[in-house]
Amino acid sequence: MATRSTPVRSAWRSLAWLLVIVIVMGLLLAAGKMFWNWGLKPQLGLDLQGGIEIILTPKVASGEQVTSDQLNQAVSIIRQRIGGISEAEVSTQGSRNILIEIPGTTLDKTTQDRIESASKMEFRPVLMTGAPATSNVSPSASATPSPGASGSASASPSPSLADTPTAKPTDGSDLNWVTPALQKQFTDLNCSKIDAADTNVAPADKPLATCDDTGTQTYLLGPVEVEGSTISDANAGTIQGSQGVNTGEWAVNIIFNAEGTKEFAKVTNRLVSLEQPRSQFAIVLDGKVISAPVTQAAITNGKPQISGNFTQASAQTLANQLKYGALPVNFAVQSRDTIAATLGVSQLQNGLIAGLIGLLLVAVYSLFQYRLLGFVTLASLVVAGVITYEFFDILSWQNGLRLSLAGVAGLIVAIGFTADSFIVYFERIRDELRDGRGLAGAVEAGWKRALRTILAAKSVNLLSAIILYVLAVGNVQGFALTLGITTVIDVIIVVLFTHPVLRLLATTRFFSSGHPLSGLDPNALGAVYRGRAEFHFSEDARRSGASREAGRRQTIAERKAAELEASRGSKGGSN
Repeated sequence: MATRSTPVRSAWRSLAWLLVIVIVMGLLLAAGKMFWNWGLKPQLGLDLQGGIEIILTPKVASGEQVTSDQLNQAVSIIRQRIGGISEAEVSTQGSRNILIEIPGTTLDKTTQDRIESASKMEFRPVLMTGAPATSNVSPSASATPSPGASGSASASPSPSLADTPTAKPTDGSDLNWVTPALQKQFTDLNCSKIDAADTNVAPADKPLATCDDTGTQTYLLGPVEVEGSTISDANAGTIQGSQGVNTGEWAVNIIFNAEGTKEFAKVTNRLVSLEQPRSQFAIVLDGKVISAPVTQAAITNGKPQISGNFTQASAQTLANQLKYGALPVNFAVQSRDTIAATLGVSQLQNGLIAGLIGLLLVAVYSLFQYRLLGFVTLASLVVAGVITYEFFDILSWQNGLRLSLAGVAGLIVAIGFTADSFIVYFERIRDELRDGRGLAGAVEAGWKRALRTILAAKSVNLLSAIILYVLAVGNVQGFALTLGITTVIDVIIVVLFTHPVLRLLATTRFFSSGHPLSGLDPNALGAVYRGRAEFHFSEDARRSGASREAGRRQTIAERKAAELEASRGSKGGSN
């Protein structure tokens, strides 16, 4: 037979769960300190700690100009790549450059790749493949190239060779693209110098001679047939074998939009009937081939997969870059400097002092209004502070959260929001006591009514924080994040600590007997104890209690009006 759950057992069970949460987060912090070099304090934002300033300048072909729309689009993409919780600032500088300010003294490679990689992705058909010029291996092709149009490559074509097309290519796989000048350019291609060849700014309507990302294979590619901008989503994952077995090899899964799906299907339908290497479709990232799979079937669902020498980190980085969009133009790092904090530690100290003052005022009010019951408020705030500190510390070192002064302000505001929940609950209990319930019954009935009010209020707070986080950038996002997290923690504390503690206190003689110092004195609330945890009303006690309660809640204007009315009544009586 199952043990019947009682309020006391349920209270101890809730407190045990809360203790488990605190211990688990504490152990995670200890493990992070021992094995992952975590700190015991959350990392600070740009305004409190300083950081790194990076200026990006666009790389465009000769004669081209960067528009303001392209700059603004690039700012938006880089801001999404970095993420909101890092408190990084991304903005335009002048009419050409992008200014990025990142908190901290070091810049990890993943963040650097997200910032600096243009992730300009293109899909080009393969015309020829070969080995770099230094290996003295002749390139191979599926057919002898025919004279055609000139193209762009990593070396300047010889002026003595023809680079004018004799026949117009019919599609991207037509070998008429390969002119004698382009053939020599491809044959002499040196992969060790490919970075200086500006292959990442090659015209999209011309063929391209380039290398793969390892520098061991050369490619002669046709014009761009599918743009990277048609990618609607991308994610990283491991490849499943033909038998459904996980191979452990990382890949990037791409999802095209309607336009990209149509273009990709059209190209793969053509390539599937060609011989190698012309049946290959090169995936070009920032001017280099990262994969050139053979087209074995037409892909009509718009969901190809990129495989190659990916690690989990590199696959995730590429997926994020593609998911948030390719930059409209390529950028180079113009400068990288260390910048000082705009506000400094003194401002943080002032913020913490303001928080302590707010906490002290809440404590004074709670003890004055609720007597010893106010210590439940203080204990709840302490537990909430411990969980909040642990959570933000973990989030800081695991996910890069940075606390700016705006975030600290969100934590301070949360003190008042958290105290509101306790006040709502306590007042509901008092209402039940006024209705004649015993303390144990008042705690249970008051909780049911208070929980609905608390959840409604916290839902509004959480919704406001979410909307603010989505619409804002920079420090305002930090404020919204801390506000949202503390709202959730507030509900957890009320459910797993405040309510269970009051359930336990209701079983003690001091509180259940309605001691005047308990804050739950039935006489002061207008009810009189009768026995067996029940109350009945005394009309005199009701009137006196109600009068005292009404007097405490009067505004200054109401109190003056009452005094004036009383003085008029006394004068009339004397006459």
